[in-house]
Amino acid sequence: MTAPSITIRKDRPMLAIALRLAAMVMLSTMFMLVKLASEAGVSLPELVFWRQAMAVPIILGWLAATGNLGLLRTRRMSSHAMRATSGTAGLCCNIGAATLLPLPVGTTLGFTTPLFAVIITALVLREKVGPWRWTAVVLGFVGVLVIAQPGGAPVPALGLAAGLGAGLIVAVVSFQIRDLSRTEPPIACVFWFAFYGSLFAAILLPLYGTAHGTYEWLLLVAIGLAGTLAQFLITSALRLGQVATVVVMDYTALIWATLYGWTIWGHVPSAAMWLGAPIIVAAGLIITSREHFLARRVSPTSAIDESVTEEAAQGT
Repeated sequence: MTAPSITIRKDRPMLAIALRLAAMVMLSTMFMLVKLASEAGVSLPELVFWRQAMAVPIILGWLAATGNLGLLRTRRMSSHAMRATSGTAGLCCNIGAATLLPLPVGTTLGFTTPLFAVIITALVLREKVGPWRWTAVVLGFVGVLVIAQPGGAPVPALGLAAGLGAGLIVAVVSFQIRDLSRTEPPIACVFWFAFYGSLFAAILLPLYGTAHGTYEWLLLVAIGLAGTLAQFLITSALRLGQVATVVVMDYTALIWATLYGWTIWGHVPSAAMWLGAPIIVAAGLIITSREHFLARRVSPTSAIDESVTEEAAQGT
């Protein structure tokens, strides 16, 4: 198979924003379906497996139909496997947060990824981080404390750990994808993540898999379709618009999560949520704006781009 030719695309910011907004709707819908499936008795390993496995035939069929199977050719299989290992752990945390917490809370905790990305950049990659980004990190974790309400009516500890774990692992994965993206097309990253992730989750199916009725199977199929469509929309948005433009649209997921939580489960965000969520969002926006400002310098934290965007979805 010959390598695909590279075409130069012009930015189409309004279309990129529209695609990103649609992606957030699909992501929020996926997590809503995940929560319904969990309540119906579907285990976490099953949710992870079907979320990943559904993407494999869809991507293969689409690439075969368009004559682009060569996009999956790679010499970095071990890197894809390592990325899938981290990404699957992040997906488990994301799904765990969705099932253990009200949807708005789990979604908000997912916005901590930029905070962890800055910490990794400073402590692991030894890049200089200025006062703006450090201030944003402190501000963001103040927002987390507000939501957690220590000493009050706290968020369940396991759910809080899952939400923050998802933010941390997605930040780690963002650097892995940044490295992979130097040689691999985005669709290859998505496919091999889904392929290896489904294999990893399949190991646990004999232990946790159970018989399901029509309702549960419909939910599982819908979860896989929603997640796969969200990934395609995210990738398309990044190809048509600047990262700093489209990534800000991710925060609209909080609107849909709140709407789903209220209409389906009657979850009305607490006062702590109303106060803490804007603080975390503001921190993320500060980091994003600083990355855009420093864009002329090749900075590892700009890995908040394709990596974070794609993974939030697995999300995230």
